[in-house]
Amino acid sequence: MLQITLTLAIFILAVIPMGRYMYHIAAKKKTFADPFFDRVDNGIYKICRIDRNGMNWKTYALSLLMANAVMIFVGYMVLRLQHGLFLNPNGIEGMEPTLSFNTIISFMTNTNLQHYSGESGLSYLSQMLVIIFMMFTSAASGYAACMAFCRGLAGKRKDLGNFYEDMVRITTRILIPWSLIFGLVLIWQGCPETFGSNITVETIHGKLQDFAMGPIAALEIIKHLGTNGGGFLGANSSTPFENPTVITNIVELISMMILPGACVLTFGKMCQERKKAEVKTKEVKTKEPLFGKQGRTIFAAMSVIFLVGLTLCFVSEKAGNPVLETAGISQEMGSMEGKEVRFGIDQSALFTTVTTSFTTGTVNNMHDTLTPLGGMVPLLHMMLNCVFGGKGVGLMNMLMYAILAVFICGLMVGRTPEYLGKKIEGKEMKLVALVLIVHPLLILGFSALAVSTQAGLEGISNPGFHGLSQVLYEFSSASANNGSGFEGLSDNSYFWNITTGLAMFFGRYIAIIAQLAIAGSLFAKKTTKASVGTMRTDNAVFTILLVFIVYIFAALTFFPALALGPIAEHLTLWFA
Repeated sequence: MLQITLTLAIFILAVIPMGRYMYHIAAKKKTFADPFFDRVDNGIYKICRIDRNGMNWKTYALSLLMANAVMIFVGYMVLRLQHGLFLNPNGIEGMEPTLSFNTIISFMTNTNLQHYSGESGLSYLSQMLVIIFMMFTSAASGYAACMAFCRGLAGKRKDLGNFYEDMVRITTRILIPWSLIFGLVLIWQGCPETFGSNITVETIHGKLQDFAMGPIAALEIIKHLGTNGGGFLGANSSTPFENPTVITNIVELISMMILPGACVLTFGKMCQERKKAEVKTKEVKTKEPLFGKQGRTIFAAMSVIFLVGLTLCFVSEKAGNPVLETAGISQEMGSMEGKEVRFGIDQSALFTTVTTSFTTGTVNNMHDTLTPLGGMVPLLHMMLNCVFGGKGVGLMNMLMYAILAVFICGLMVGRTPEYLGKKIEGKEMKLVALVLIVHPLLILGFSALAVSTQAGLEGISNPGFHGLSQVLYEFSSASANNGSGFEGLSDNSYFWNITTGLAMFFGRYIAIIAQLAIAGSLFAKKTTKASVGTMRTDNAVFTILLVFIVYIFAALTFFPALALGPIAEHLTLWFA
């Protein structure tokens, strides 16, 4: 518990200055590093001939889609032709078409679902030019969409910003510098960074064993910082090369937590500045709060859901496996199946909850071997897709629930619902409904297809309740753009490559387009003054309401599937 408490304390302390810094970047306010970064950014704008004029939501969304489409095409060709390109010392062959499709969609949508083994499926060129490159661009795309969305809700600017400018600024001012700093820490702790070929060594048993090498540290840090996930190696962050020590484990945890958490603070600061602009008084300046009130409310709601999930996962894993206990295997250390001894239950449970709450997808233990309720936590948090979430995307999804909450409460009291001074009407609610419905539709629809077709059933390795959990987890991970998996599933087949690829694509872009449309609609509306009957969205009452709305929606949507999967498995394990 001490390790968990220490890690979360570091996160809280680090997220506050990062949130303020990200706000200054999003709002184009001065920072200490502007003299250097302005030169870098201006050079990029000039070389790429970027028009920095403001965009409406349609232009912003189209720019995002077109930029992503170009990168998808180039990346797909590199994966298919990697056998004939340079930086391939291990002679790895090109990917077959459906696996290439799945992989390129996976990394462009910030999912990083891997139906291949990293060390044997990709050349060094593909690892860097496709995988690492898209870990930067997909993260920057999500952040850019989030900032445009926040500007629309705050309504302080004349437009939603410029997609290309947002993308450049987050890349040069946050992703690259912090990747460099944290990457050096990983190298210091023993994470390899080399272009050399694989190493063959003689083991203590006198046998030969190959060890995969390559630019591992570079990929490792941006996969966490950009909430991408995936791994250079097939076993991901459970291997000593990707995650050598407890120090690197904490660094990786903080890396995947800090930017999604900071986005919430950035949103709060934007709303705070809007309110200041509305109230033009000559009052004496007071000390600026660490959180804007609106951001504080959202952050608190996310934190409550996160801590509930973390507690359930930790307690479940600590309780151990009763079947193994009956067989005479001590469970004093908890359920250690599929876990690294150097991390134990504490760091494994925390890593599991963080990676699926912040939709990173990296793992430091085998999720398929989690206890039923321990495995239900990451599954449920991906189904919710709003517990901090990926960089920017989780915030936008939680704000959908916030708009839904004020709409329901407005109907109950007979008032036109308002959020941040903007009236919520039929157009906005239709788009909110689309965002909230498309996610469970993709999960449950594709899961139903998988368990009703021979091609889908062939991938399931467990015929019992756990088999359904494997299917639900795979499509939840794909639709939530997470990328982790219950890897007992045989997912490298035509069926699984195509269906999860479609789930990743639609789960990413339908939501982003609809959310930008909501931002554009609210941005165009006049701000109404708060009255006595206006529902406050910046207090503890709204936080509690928001948490209940999220859980009620999840219960109505996913409980039947969860009851047939992890809940049934838990009851069978403990009470059969």
